[in-house]
Amino acid sequence: MNIDKIKRVYLLGIGGIGMSGLARYFSRLGCEVAGYDRTSTELTRTLEAEGLDITYTDDINTVPAVFKEANEETLLIYTPAIPKDLALKAFFTEQGHELFKRSQVLGFISASRFTIAVAGTHGKTTTSTMVAHILKDSGYDCSAFLGGISTNYQNNVLFGDNNVVVVEADEYDRSFLTLHPNIAIVTSADADHLDIYGDPEELVTSFKLFLDRVVEDGDKIVKKGLPFSGNITYAREEKCDAYAENVHVRDGEFYFDYHSETLILKDVHLGIPGLHNVENAVAAITVANLLGIEADKIRTALSNFAGVKRRFEFIVKNPSHIYIDDYAHHPEELRAFLTSMKKLYPNKKLTVVFQPHLFTRTRDFVDGFAEVLGLADELLLMEIYPARELPIEGVDSSWLLDKINLENKRLVSPEEVLEIIKAESPELVVTVGAGDIDKLVKPISEVLHVG
Repeated sequence: MNIDKIKRVYLLGIGGIGMSGLARYFSRLGCEVAGYDRTSTELTRTLEAEGLDITYTDDINTVPAVFKEANEETLLIYTPAIPKDLALKAFFTEQGHELFKRSQVLGFISASRFTIAVAGTHGKTTTSTMVAHILKDSGYDCSAFLGGISTNYQNNVLFGDNNVVVVEADEYDRSFLTLHPNIAIVTSADADHLDIYGDPEELVTSFKLFLDRVVEDGDKIVKKGLPFSGNITYAREEKCDAYAENVHVRDGEFYFDYHSETLILKDVHLGIPGLHNVENAVAAITVANLLGIEADKIRTALSNFAGVKRRFEFIVKNPSHIYIDDYAHHPEELRAFLTSMKKLYPNKKLTVVFQPHLFTRTRDFVDGFAEVLGLADELLLMEIYPARELPIEGVDSSWLLDKINLENKRLVSPEEVLEIIKAESPELVVTVGAGDIDKLVKPISEVLHVG
């Protein structure tokens, strides 16, 4: 595959956060870009407003003629999340097109670049965005392919004038094994995607293979305590090669000290909240230090870092109400998020609206979800978002709800969520999950603003 010869790109699953980043990348290069997705979303509508042609019908007649012929100037990209029996995919295959996964294309793009890859079952989106922001804000510069919309740049793909690229390296479907990083970060390796890996040991093996792909003399930055190692360990409040200490909240903001053998930063202000984000910042600072970025520039960038959409995102923040939206969908992500909420607002009643994501994930981690959701003061539990899966008998939100040791808990529909929030006007409320719970963000915000 010669990326330089590509003039036309068609993406199957263009509305995915990673796929949309590639769509924007090739559009910026001047390619004609089009694609298919199952439903119209805010992101696909934004892409359409940027001039991309998107269809929501699985019909070959909706494909512009210029994309149908297989040739070296036309690139077909797909995400494994699309249905296996998608008619459009079958059509392109019959036409002689070679279809590439998003991860393969990222591998092609990054092959000749200095690549900083951030992997992990959770934490990778915020950490990769934080790394990219430090590089951009300091003037070091980079391009970046992110797994979320950066609040600072209102985009999930960034363009730089140098040869450095920051990539969020996705472990799903072993996608990150197409990369050859110069610097790799692994934030976590908790059991997840067991529908793909079968057991946690296979997932760990995949992360080891990812680290093996780091170039000779490259750096492997690995969170302390994981079942594999790199040449640099990092942690929050646990001494190792790079760590944070004196983590505290001051005037509603997080501060900490950073320590490594070659750099000490005192009283660093983090522009976003969360104990887990302090840990993410330690990894990001370590990368910046390896690249020789000045300490004061690192400090300034972290202070003005505004985070990622749906990652500890403040939707409403006024004297009457605080409403935060977060993408957490694994028990350990939930634990980090809810623990940080308790530290940030220890005297406020915490109302949690949670939508489980995937039947298999709910089944595999039901006890973990039950334990962590018990941290809420009030729980509004929605039905499981199926995504790519069919229902599993006996696996539903009622089953999960019964396991949660909490007095104030309810199984609710989206409509009931709005009714309850309107009636109770909670002082502190969060919506959490990776499904379509984000459709509630605007109406909840409107209810609280009226209230």
